[in-house]
Amino acid sequence: MTAEVRTSLQLERLRETVRYVTAQVPFYRTQFADRGLDADSLETLTDLQKLPFTRKSDLREHYPFGLFAVPPQAAARIHASSGTSGKPTVVGYTEEDLADWSTAVARGLIAIGADNTDLLHNAYGYGLFTGGLGLHAGAEQLGMAVVPVSGGNTDRQITLIEDFQPRGICGTPSYMMHLAERMEERGLDPRTSSLRYGIFGAEPWSEELRQTLEEKWGIRAFDIYGLSEIMGPGVAMECQEQDGLHLMDDLFITEVIDPVTGEPMPEGQVGELVFTSLKKKALPIIRYRTGDLASVTTEPCACGRTTTRMSRVKGRTDDMLIIRGVNVFPSEIERVLLQQTGVSPHYQIHRIQRGGLEALELHIEADHEASPEDLKRAVCHAIKTECLISVNLVCHPPYGLPRSEGKAVRIIDRRMEPEKKFV
Repeated sequence: MTAEVRTSLQLERLRETVRYVTAQVPFYRTQFADRGLDADSLETLTDLQKLPFTRKSDLREHYPFGLFAVPPQAAARIHASSGTSGKPTVVGYTEEDLADWSTAVARGLIAIGADNTDLLHNAYGYGLFTGGLGLHAGAEQLGMAVVPVSGGNTDRQITLIEDFQPRGICGTPSYMMHLAERMEERGLDPRTSSLRYGIFGAEPWSEELRQTLEEKWGIRAFDIYGLSEIMGPGVAMECQEQDGLHLMDDLFITEVIDPVTGEPMPEGQVGELVFTSLKKKALPIIRYRTGDLASVTTEPCACGRTTTRMSRVKGRTDDMLIIRGVNVFPSEIERVLLQQTGVSPHYQIHRIQRGGLEALELHIEADHEASPEDLKRAVCHAIKTECLISVNLVCHPPYGLPRSEGKAVRIIDRRMEPEKKFV
């Protein structure tokens, strides 16, 4: 659709959404009334910036169903986050919401070249996590056959890949690395499998890790973006150009704001992603601050699609580390690590105290042939040069760090432990 048609559609649906939430959700009714705002206040899409933000804390404060626009028993399905940092955020879907979600995922699958003759091996977790069921329903809507393996039981997954011959696979990138390593331990070459493409997300991953996965598996690795508060996986997805993720403009309005001031950022500049839903019935949401950092562009893609595109997520506002006044994201450290010869893609960043200040202890794995001392010098120099910080590096032997069967745990906070001297 053209930019003019998109703008007209989004404005019409935004007004409908504002009318809906002020009628159905007391939280929004109060928020808008306090500011003297209603649907008639929205003359252009820019007027969206008058509306208040919604934060994850709002969902938690109204746990479990306080932001729902329908009674929970009227929802068709309920999902929730893991709740590792407190109470989970609970989200609901009507039948119409589920249909829109499936359509969004199916569009994304078509964009990467999938079709209804493919078999999809789904290694995302099933359950309250939205990943497994979200990809499953979208693939079925496209007409694909889905193998609902879920996460874990790695040897069984390998057997199913060998026996069922799927063309596509989806899961977290860290688990895909673990799966490939386990195949190699068993004397199998991942590159000889039937797989031709992978759909990876649910955790930040760098271009360097994409290259590693593509080389190790002999596939094309595509990024998918989503979060349960907005919909789940399928909010955006790459196409075969791998030049940004196509957003579902008829379902959401995407903004990029300065994470400190909340002011809008110019197109192409990195800031915090903010989403407003345009069709959701169970849990409509206005200007939700995701904490994810990315940029957007409205330039048409070489694939021919005219949707807004977002960059790959650069990091999260709550993941940013400040080391001696220098801001650094884990994804930047990963990028530098995977450029080093002899370093495996598995690592952990430990936040520690040193002399009363925060410091980083970086745990990596050396390949079989690599010298730990040579790696230590090379990695520390590269991180100092590229990220402008110093780290204490701990080099583990191959398979010395834990493997993930879901979302990888990259950052470990040890700042409350007694200080230890660097060796």
